[in-house]
Amino acid sequence: MFNMNRSIVSEIIEKYEPIIEVKQARQMSLEGFTRYLCSSDCLVFNNEFGKVYQDMHHPLKDYFISSSHNTYLLSDQLVGPSDVWGYVSALVKGCRCLEIDCWDGSQNEPVVYHGYTLTSKLLFKTVIQAIHKYAFITSDYPVVLSLENHCSPSQQEVMADNLQSILGDTLLSDVLDDYAHELPSPEALKFRILVRNKKIGTLMETHARKGSDKHGQVEEYDEYEEIDQEEEEDKDKSSESPDILKVSSEKETQSRNIVKLPLFRKNKVKVATALSDLVIYTKAEKFKNFYHSRQYQQFNESNSIGESTARKLSKMKASDFILHNNKFITRIYPKATRADSSNFNPQQFWNVGCQMVALNFQTPGLPMDIQNGKFLDNGNSGYILKPQFLRDTETDFNPNKTPEDSNPVTLMIRVISGIQLPSSSRSLSNKADTLVIIEIFGVPDDQSKQQTRVIKKNAFSPRWNETFTFIIQVPELALIRFAVENQNLIAGNELLGQYTLPVLCMSKGYRHVPLFSRTGENLEPASLFIYVWYVR
Repeated sequence: MFNMNRSIVSEIIEKYEPIIEVKQARQMSLEGFTRYLCSSDCLVFNNEFGKVYQDMHHPLKDYFISSSHNTYLLSDQLVGPSDVWGYVSALVKGCRCLEIDCWDGSQNEPVVYHGYTLTSKLLFKTVIQAIHKYAFITSDYPVVLSLENHCSPSQQEVMADNLQSILGDTLLSDVLDDYAHELPSPEALKFRILVRNKKIGTLMETHARKGSDKHGQVEEYDEYEEIDQEEEEDKDKSSESPDILKVSSEKETQSRNIVKLPLFRKNKVKVATALSDLVIYTKAEKFKNFYHSRQYQQFNESNSIGESTARKLSKMKASDFILHNNKFITRIYPKATRADSSNFNPQQFWNVGCQMVALNFQTPGLPMDIQNGKFLDNGNSGYILKPQFLRDTETDFNPNKTPEDSNPVTLMIRVISGIQLPSSSRSLSNKADTLVIIEIFGVPDDQSKQQTRVIKKNAFSPRWNETFTFIIQVPELALIRFAVENQNLIAGNELLGQYTLPVLCMSKGYRHVPLFSRTGENLEPASLFIYVWYVR
């Protein structure tokens, strides 16, 4: 079952065998063996991946980065509370990119809330204080503060003062040595906090202003704000209106794969130099099209793209999207119509190399299960090195096509039994009709789902003994989810527990799968007992 030498076996006996006489004989009783099989040493998640093991010296653009959307919200997007707990809980989960919506507040104190809604308000400085306290509790690697900045120049200056006075030396406010023309690595930015916001001028101009009196300076420029076309499709919006610009290029429009390009509304933007100069490697720049980015975008500029536009691009222009993400950081955010704080499936955007796929961390469900499973890897550091084929500038990888040089993994899983599974909350007897669903998330060719038969009225110790086989073409991007459900033919199945992890982080052999509730609580001792084997 396992490739072990005598010293490892002796350590296992010493650690798990409860009977002294058996232990002294260098043997193991059934009780000791059971303890071992149910221990952390026999988790389906390989402990080797529970620590930072990847090369952390690549530039930031080469990593998937755990990212949240409207981090201050605890429930919906319209009337729910804003609370610093949103930031604390996200950081504890390993999130490395936080969003802060900033608006003018009373007494010249900027506030954080979802503008033009009834969500409650937080002082900006209170948010920054909480972030400073919890930023590096789970991970040593850099935190990006993505500012959705609606403040007047005078309150932007207050924001800049808050950032500097509260964050101190952890705030990155100048170019690092040796990184004037390329993005630094997570290793070079350990224990640093970066500001993502609009910026005026170049990095060299910012560096030259250091130490000068820049207080009170304000610069203004035109910016084009993307319009969510799905929300506008029922309105009479003309692209020829003077305040609307459809950004396109001859090269884009002549493409065989025609994509409905985003619409933009022109706004006047005023940026206080004091805040602008705190933006170094994460300048927010509106995405126009891939051709424009190739020609004009700078290495320290990153784009935010709404999920609707990003979904179309990932389907119709996947290769261009991947090459774009080879050079620049892209942040994907939920569409505005998700007023209930629901989430999209992030997998589609990871498949094309998008680094910051921002989800509503407060909303449990399948997308957050996938997010949490993805970032178990590399020690829950919030940074995962993208596969080589998503970093190679000459790549021909397209997630929507089966790779010609594919080296697939054949994965075999035998679902043996369940151990003290949660009881049903929908049944008067609390007895569940249990089944296990195994689902693969990855490139479209790898998406698949299989399930066991139903064991009636048994959640305590159901036995399935069923074997399933999956052929996974791109295992580097694939996640596997084990979901235990109570069958209900009328009201729909009830989720009893789930566990999600990257396919390549699985240990082989007899393993147990811990289960977590829909809201993320550990349901120990509830687990599955399985056998895993894969070959490539």
